[in-house]
Amino acid sequence: MRKKQRQGRGPGEQPEQHYLVEPRALAGGGDIRHVSEFLRASGWRDKSKKGGPLITESPDRSVRITYDPYVQPGGWTIHGAARGHQAEWWAVLGRQTPVEIIAGLTDTLTRPRSAHAPNVWAPLEEQRWQTRPEGSHYTATSPDGAAWMHFRQDPDGNAVWWAGARDRQGNGWTAQFTPSTPMHLVQAFSAALANPEPVMRPRGRVPHSAQIRTTSVSVLPSQLSAWQHARIATARAATWARNWNVNRPRTTARPHIHAAGSRARR
Repeated sequence: MRKKQRQGRGPGEQPEQHYLVEPRALAGGGDIRHVSEFLRASGWRDKSKKGGPLITESPDRSVRITYDPYVQPGGWTIHGAARGHQAEWWAVLGRQTPVEIIAGLTDTLTRPRSAHAPNVWAPLEEQRWQTRPEGSHYTATSPDGAAWMHFRQDPDGNAVWWAGARDRQGNGWTAQFTPSTPMHLVQAFSAALANPEPVMRPRGRVPHSAQIRTTSVSVLPSQLSAWQHARIATARAATWARNWNVNRPRTTARPHIHAAGSRARR
């Protein structure tokens, strides 16, 4: 194994210390390029201005995603415009929401919607989250108690979703979805929130919390680059495939009767 690692290094390349952090909900924000580069590779437009917040817009201009660290409390805002039967919707997520959880939602925005009816609770139940009804409200809590997903109805009967994570020191984040937010996006968020896989953070970017578990790993810069490029390549390939299916020329097969008639005239 060591020999293979030496052979894979670039000139003068040295391994860097990173940490696998779990639970992911308490891993801190992470590198926003994990979200933004995937969106750009999927054909989204970069509307950011120099020195301002990150702003990306979907190809059809129906969805805009903003990350603003320059205001308090700052964080992510996802806005969907009203289109057809879909009402205008919003999702607001705190600055310390891990980018891997953000990407669970934003990656889904780049794909066709599944024909299956969404179930927000299914990913949580699969990971043994504790669920309990509270009158007209409903709450799911992670096994370690650090993260939650909450559903309630407002006085008008509209569904409101609220989620987040917090350690014993009070550090954490929250996420809120308007009643009109498409349910398949809320499910994508809940699946990313419940995902038990750890996430990677570089040295110096690991939150100080007694509730997280870390595993030290040595990673080559070329490995990090390769993982990022693989994610971007996946987005580009999916975008190309969708565009090809939409724009490819349609051909009409010659009716078999023409061929039969041609042979009969010989």
